[in-house]
Amino acid sequence: MLFFLTILSFLPLLYILYILLSFLERKKHQKCYLLDYQLYKPSDDRKLPTEFCGDVIKRAKNLGLNEYKFLLKAIVSSGIGEETYAPKMVFEGREENPTYQDAIVEMEELFEYTIGRLFKRTGISPSEIDILVVNISMLACMPSLSSRIVNMYKMRDDVKTYNLCGMGCSASLVSLNLVESIFKSKKNQLAMVVTSESLTPNWYTGNDKSMILSNCLFRTGGCAMILTNNPSLSHKCMLKLNCLVRTHHGAKDESYGCCIETEDDQGRVGFHLGKSLPKAATRAFVDNLKVIAPKILPIRELLRFGILSVTLKILSKGKGKLSGSSRPVINFKAGVDHFCLHTGGKAVIDTVAQNLDLSEYDVEPARMTLHRFGNTSASSVWYVLGYMEAKKRLKKGDRLFMISFGAGFKCNSCLWEVVRDLEGEGNVWKECNVEDYPPQTLINPFMEKYGWIQDEDIETFKVPE
Repeated sequence: MLFFLTILSFLPLLYILYILLSFLERKKHQKCYLLDYQLYKPSDDRKLPTEFCGDVIKRAKNLGLNEYKFLLKAIVSSGIGEETYAPKMVFEGREENPTYQDAIVEMEELFEYTIGRLFKRTGISPSEIDILVVNISMLACMPSLSSRIVNMYKMRDDVKTYNLCGMGCSASLVSLNLVESIFKSKKNQLAMVVTSESLTPNWYTGNDKSMILSNCLFRTGGCAMILTNNPSLSHKCMLKLNCLVRTHHGAKDESYGCCIETEDDQGRVGFHLGKSLPKAATRAFVDNLKVIAPKILPIRELLRFGILSVTLKILSKGKGKLSGSSRPVINFKAGVDHFCLHTGGKAVIDTVAQNLDLSEYDVEPARMTLHRFGNTSASSVWYVLGYMEAKKRLKKGDRLFMISFGAGFKCNSCLWEVVRDLEGEGNVWKECNVEDYPPQTLINPFMEKYGWIQDEDIETFKVPE
């Protein structure tokens, strides 16, 4: 009898212990790891050298002299080199009249290159994938692109597929957030995310300056990655996701309309990049930082920033607003070792660098990615990550801050922790002679070729029909 009473007295303690162990077990399976990823590198015959870019601009049928000069100025100041890639139809002179099949072929080439190599390198079978997320913003087809992948690689019947459209350049972090949410309710999962953009059917053929700019900035690229919450695979993984924050300003009309697919006055569909875009991006960026900063920065930095802000506010009372140089700046380097920035353009990189007080070393991966691969939309941050990895910058325990912007208007960011030293195995940057980056002098081939053009010279650029 005494024995049973003794056992009963321990039941509350055992129950608490059981709850605690269950909680710890559940938390262990809710972690999101990046097992591996594969970047897309098209064949060399898809490269866009300077001379050919000029020819593409010249053969645009609906451009006037002012539009030619605008495009040339844009490409001269873009920060893009002459080794970026374009879809096949551009080299066949059919960019203004692509077919539906051209768009499908562009996607299938990406799927075959990235997913095929990823399965081979990791040793994971397509039948082991539990979740498949595909984000291609500007191509919706039937069957969906995720269904095409399932068919191409004969994935199993119960694979959960998600096909995201219209998410813009920040779509890959939206996909990550989706996978992370699923991981919280299911154990030992393997998820594949495929991120890219379809350029083939989205070439703008009109002469609206706010819409022809996208023809200059966007380039072919993509990435496939495998994520897991299986603790037994954690030692094989590359990165661990510590936190992710999404900011959406779609409720603000100015932000919603600054980056949108629409029609011009002639009914031609294109991607409008409005003058309010920099302002919208800055607002979304600031709001995003306000949420993620307390999650990723040490207490001492938050206290320093808070005390300094209050002190300066008291000292400046009655003197009006503080100037930009007088405002306190939070030091993100106190909690971050590497910055993985979206390569939306030279101005985007410069703005983020200025707001976060980053050095040229910090933004080198983003600048070199823009130069070598251009703006590859949602996959751009993964090329930046690939550069850091190939340069052997990423060591175990390092923290990496990833920032992306996209239509909506959205700013998404996350913090990764490096799980093991990364050496850049299977990285496309290795094929680009990454040791030569950054070059001693970053030559802009477009500046050399077209920087001389003035108002009076623009007619000599246009080839008579």
